[in-house]
Amino acid sequence: MRDDELVVMGYVSGAFGVRGWVKVHADTEFEDSLFDYPEWLIGKNGVWKTYRFEDGAVQPKALVAKLEGVADRDAADSLKGSQVAILRDQLPEPDDDEYYWADLIGLDVVNRSGQALGKVTKLLGTGAHDILVVHDGKTERMIPFVEQFVGKVDIEAGTIEVDWGLDF
Repeated sequence: MRDDELVVMGYVSGAFGVRGWVKVHADTEFEDSLFDYPEWLIGKNGVWKTYRFEDGAVQPKALVAKLEGVADRDAADSLKGSQVAILRDQLPEPDDDEYYWADLIGLDVVNRSGQALGKVTKLLGTGAHDILVVHDGKTERMIPFVEQFVGKVDIEAGTIEVDWGLDF
């Protein structure tokens, strides 16, 4: 399975209880969106294993989930730090002007003057709006992903045009 066939939706932050439940930090718009997918891929460093989702609950600081084959705390704890992904073809098509975070990471960011600002390395959800984290060498820029600053997003060309200066 190739990494481009997967969309990372979060990570396992640890064990929950003694019966094999895992705590999951989900990077999804709605906390419990992961529960919509019957199979999860759990992995590190490009090595993935499929787990069937059995049950889940939303806790105050994380999701908790029971995965088939994870029977005790030690098995759950062994997954700590692993990413949680689903197959890309299971995702619904985004609406116009909507993007999956996974599709934005790695895109080149240029301003309207054509100056390169770096590459998107991650996104942050703040509640009010998302933030593009853009790195250019040692320079980090945090650009609000809102219409005021973000112009054209061209996934095919691998670019995002922004109204943002080099000195910001």
